Amino acid sequence: MILTEWVGYTAAMLTTVSFVPQVWRILRTRHTQDISLRMYVLFTAGVGMWLVYGLLLSSWPIIVANTVTLVLAGAVLFLKLRHG
Repeated sequence: MILTEWVGYTAAMLTTVSFVPQVWRILRTRHTQDISLRMYVLFTAGVGMWLVYGLLLSSWPIIVANTVTLVLAGAVLFLKLRHG
């Protein structure tokens, strides 16, 4: 694997894992009042577009990172809609 792919995977891992504490906290507390619904709608749509872009390029760092991020951001969005 070349250096650029390792950089891509590392960046993808760090930015994706950053969502785990937020999802975990919401699952524990069910508190979503301070989370912006508009921001998460836009962000989740943007991550979906990044995933499509990665698929079009066949770029595994982009595909893997955005698949996991889409699941995590989608979970936050779902929980925001569910718990207000």
